[in-house]
Amino acid sequence: MTLRRVQRGLEELYRIETGANVDDFVIDEAARDRAIAGAPNRRPREQLLVVEEQGEGGPSMSIALFVDRGALQNLDANDPSRRLGAHNLGDFLLAVEGVSHFIYTLMCARTERPVSQLELELQAEVDKFVTCLLVTDPTVRVAAELRQRLFGEPIYDDDLDGDEVDRYRVANDNAYRYTGFLQHAFVGARKIPEMLAELRQFYRRGLAAKLAACAA
Repeated sequence: MTLRRVQRGLEELYRIETGANVDDFVIDEAARDRAIAGAPNRRPREQLLVVEEQGEGGPSMSIALFVDRGALQNLDANDPSRRLGAHNLGDFLLAVEGVSHFIYTLMCARTERPVSQLELELQAEVDKFVTCLLVTDPTVRVAAELRQRLFGEPIYDDDLDGDEVDRYRVANDNAYRYTGFLQHAFVGARKIPEMLAELRQFYRRGLAAKLAACAA
């Protein structure tokens, strides 16, 4: 239930519609492990699996989302929309990240636009900040605390390779800059509708334009 609610929230935020229900694409840990059997993949608590194939009728894509069962059970027991805190924040971020990846991948596939892992990670970082901000209280104090919590002192898993660490670091640093812009330009001035309009524009940009917006 939680993943579907996150999906509805993100699709309403960005005024998009995937036409898919994320719950129909969720797999358990055993299915995830079977899907990546034999591959040197990590087994993170959230993972989007995408397989692209070229068939007689043209290209096709299969997609599945794994989110740690314990995280989902915690969110069912501790509804983030009622109170978001140390007891459920980490699991809520995990859910938002997975759903963000799911939606963005589907939207890019629908328009036949290639998408990189860096672009997925950057958008997910922005989505996590904005979702938490709107679920709690869009004030400067809350925004500043969220930015520090999410991006201020990142810790990367030991089993990430060099390219993966670089990708996560670039996504983190750019999200930190962009959310700082949101905080100062919109949250501080209580211009939340204007912030949502800016976010919708950002969402529809490609990676190069996103990185340019973060740098600016």
